[in-house]
Formats: sequence, C-alpha cells, structure tokens
Amino acid sequence: MTSSEPFRVIFVCTGNICRSPMAEVVLRDLADKQGLGSRLISSSASTGEWHVGERADQRTLDALESRGYDGSLHRARPFTAATFAENDLVVALDRTHERILREWARTDDEEGKVTLLMSFDRDADSMDVPDPYYADTATFDYVLAMIETATRGLFRQLEPALRPSRIPPRL
Repeated sequence: MTSSEPFRVIFVCTGNICRSPMAEVVLRDLADKQGLGSRLISSSASTGEWHVGERADQRTLDALESRGYDGSLHRARPFTAATFAENDLVVALDRTHERILREWARTDDEEGKVTLLMSFDRDADSMDVPDPYYADTATFDYVLAMIETATRGLFRQLEPALRPSRIPPRL
C-alpha cells in the first residue's frame, strides 16, 4: 500500500445480501470512526448471481440499524475475475466461500489475498459465519455480533498500516 492509495477489502458470501454487507458496513464504520475512512475501502460481493442489484435483506438492514449502522446504500454484486485485481484483501465469510475463491484465483498472488473473516476472532468456535437467510431475526443479530467481533480483529491488524507515518522521511 502506498501513502496515496487506500487499502481495499472485499467481503464475500453467497448472495451478498446478508453476511458480507454486514461486514462491509462494520469495517467502513470502524475506519470512519478512527478517521481512516479515506485510507480504507470496504466493499462486498457474492459467489453467485441470485440477488445482483438487490438491496441487502431487510433483516440485515434492521440488524445493522439496531446497532447504529446504515446499510441502505448496499446493492448486491457478483465477485468477478477482475475483483481480485481491484482489492488488496478478499475476506470469505465461510470455508465454502474460501474454497470457491481459491479455485477462482488465477495466480498465487490472488490466492494469497483470500482469508477467512473468523480467523480474526481469537475466541471463535468456528471459522464459518452461519448463513442467517433461512433463519429468524434473532439469528441476524447473532451473526452481526460475530461479524462485529471478527471485523474489529481485522481492523486492529490493518490499522497500523493505515495510519500515516509520523516519522519524517530521511533525506
């Protein structure tokens, strides 16, 4: 990452209407609150094309809003071959997405960008964020709490590199 280019993180789940939009919004909020919003770009995408162009699931929007986040601008989009080049880090929401993304990677560099969100939660019981789509509202809240914890862990790792250096360059 150069000092003029933002670091780009994309979160990936199945339909890009539940889990990945939650993570996208949470990471963006963390960066904004730390004054680093211009240094980090958070986005999300899907492994399938079922919901392209749709808003996040209403239960996702409700869960986000109940915790003070705004997911209203989200529109689902698919992960494409170009998405690897457009992002510095590709964060899968479960091991199925991770496997798919690694299969889609054309180079070792692209494959090296893929990681699991839950790997940033030291206390996680599982590496998979469960899909709440067929569940109740309480499950959306539970999933958002998981995502918040892991995303805070991810942000803690990224933050030092996002902050401008306070040491003047040597001449």
